[in-house]
Amino acid sequence: MKRRVYFVVALLLCMMAIAGCASATPVAQANPSSDTTADSGNITKVNLNTATADEFLAAVPGLGNRMVREFQEYRPYISIQQFRQEIGKYVDEAQVATYEKYVYVPITINDSDSETLQQIPGLDPTEAESLISARPYATVDDFLSKLSTYVSADELEIARAYLDQ
Repeated sequence: MKRRVYFVVALLLCMMAIAGCASATPVAQANPSSDTTADSGNITKVNLNTATADEFLAAVPGLGNRMVREFQEYRPYISIQQFRQEIGKYVDEAQVATYEKYVYVPITINDSDSETLQQIPGLDPTEAESLISARPYATVDDFLSKLSTYVSADELEIARAYLDQ
């Protein structure tokens, strides 16, 4: 009888350990071949329009399944302003700003607004407006060439990953 109790206790402990490992959130890594990119602050950002639930959970600290559903509900995002408005229905401005550290709206070179362009590290409002006034861009390379006058080489590489191509 005592052996049976020990066996059941050991079995329960093993099941608890397995369950704990299964629910652990994996660490997100920057991978240019996927829809994630690392910004200059070594934070992994994920594409709001294509990220999976698992990618959101891995990239955004403290994000729960409910907010993942909200992130995905409003797809496709065409601007960071849209993200702010829709997610702002559920959390305050400070929390939305925190989320923005980990996500991005893909940039369309001839259509994105100033706020969306400012997701590019190092780009300020005046420079974003200058990029807008130089539209239309015939190619992505034309856009990147103009952008390179405002941002560093590292920031330019990050911007390349943000482009909707």
